[in-house]
Amino acid sequence: MAEPLQVPLRDDGDIPNNPRLPMLVYKGVAHPEGGSAEDALEALFAAHGWGNGWRGGVIYDFHHYHACCHEVVGIGRGTARIQFGGPQGPVLQVAAGDAVLIPAGVGHCRLDADPELSVVAAYPPGSSPDMHRQGEPDGRALRDQIARVGIPDNDPVLGGEGGVSTLWREDRSDG
Repeated sequence: MAEPLQVPLRDDGDIPNNPRLPMLVYKGVAHPEGGSAEDALEALFAAHGWGNGWRGGVIYDFHHYHACCHEVVGIGRGTARIQFGGPQGPVLQVAAGDAVLIPAGVGHCRLDADPELSVVAAYPPGSSPDMHRQGEPDGRALRDQIARVGIPDNDPVLGGEGGVSTLWREDRSDG
């Protein structure tokens, strides 16, 4: 499988984003064999140690981010337009079978979606998401917390053979 698309996102003053880790976009990674794409995504993420997630049709329609952990979101059914990085950030169209690895601190907001949208999300081992919204006071302490979130041992889609295992381990000190 090819390496994911890397999308670096800078602090916009309100949404911290992640100063060192790009968002990773994987196209067409869910391959259901006799089951649903949701089942395939859950199995794929679980096979690489990612879990403690959720399944449903919800990606919040307001800009928010998680300061304490990374999140992978897979699209089981339907399509959606999601804005990343805050109100001035890029908008991506995602479809069934796609997944997006959202680093800690990166804002995301569903702009619109098909009524049949079904999403599967997961987190690295030992992680539970927090919730921060656009416009909340965040300051230096929150940005320091985001910077301390470690790099997972395995990529949720590629395991130990790519994605975070290679792209996030490169020297990101150039910021």
